[in-house]
Amino acid sequence: MVSIGYFLSCEEHGPRELVQQARWAQDAGFERLWISDHYHPWNGEQGQSPFVWSVIGALSEATTLPITTAVTCPTTRIHPAVIAQAAATAAVQCEGRFVLGVGSGEALNEHILGDPWPEASRRLEMLEEAVEVIRKLHTGEDVEHRGKHYTVENARVYTLPDQPVPIYVSAFGPKSAQLAGRIGDGFCSTVPDASLVKRFRETGGHGKPTQAGFKVCHAGTVDDALETAFRLWPNEQLPGELAQVLPSPKHFEQASTLVTKDMVASSLPLGPDPLGYVSAVREYADAGYDEVYVSQIGPDQEEFFRFWSTEVAPRLPG
Repeated sequence: MVSIGYFLSCEEHGPRELVQQARWAQDAGFERLWISDHYHPWNGEQGQSPFVWSVIGALSEATTLPITTAVTCPTTRIHPAVIAQAAATAAVQCEGRFVLGVGSGEALNEHILGDPWPEASRRLEMLEEAVEVIRKLHTGEDVEHRGKHYTVENARVYTLPDQPVPIYVSAFGPKSAQLAGRIGDGFCSTVPDASLVKRFRETGGHGKPTQAGFKVCHAGTVDDALETAFRLWPNEQLPGELAQVLPSPKHFEQASTLVTKDMVASSLPLGPDPLGYVSAVREYADAGYDEVYVSQIGPDQEEFFRFWSTEVAPRLPG
């Protein structure tokens, strides 16, 4: 049976709003949380980007739901040794209910210190070494590491959870899904692609958890929902590697002028009909995901949670 979680969007909401949404999500019956980790929003209309580790600390006191970062890039903007400490602290705060979701990142967030943005194959190589560094530090031992991409000298993480923090690896293509199967404790994505889940399972991920998340926009009418989704999240429809290589929100705004309302309307559940939301959950479950996370677009969050708990959740397969 698929487990349903709520996806907190750090690109669209401030830290206090995210904590309130987490409370609402728990009250509405959601079983777990995803939270994005960005330095920038995708565009100016979204307009937020709080530091995720501060928000997680607040979430640990506000709810008892498990939390996964979706996803943290531990390669360029923040050294993996620092991510190791942050993740360990988060796991202690959450009493073990924390998963570090990692991915190879986007130039949008990672270019800010002036480092060159590597090609995709090098980013995956860096991610693999970063995970190695994090796992070494999560042993609680003194760590010396001199690798191709990272150096760690005389480092030890003292504040640790009882068990090592699980590390789930994000993937959107076959190469990254294979890497996730080989090095990940689990798998996360945003596409209902059964072939990715299959590749993950065949390359070492058999029996390991799989997560996926998607956007929705509940409103009183389909047209109102479409206006909100089109204004805030047209970037979701950009093809290929644009999401990984465009360096700033203004570039995403420029590229998003190519996105039409019809493209948005055909890509996510919109409006007051609960069956569209049920169908979307079922699509991800049928693709093989164990956990499915839903993110409401727009400011009307409290009404969304009422709608989900009363109209959608009772129709979901048991």
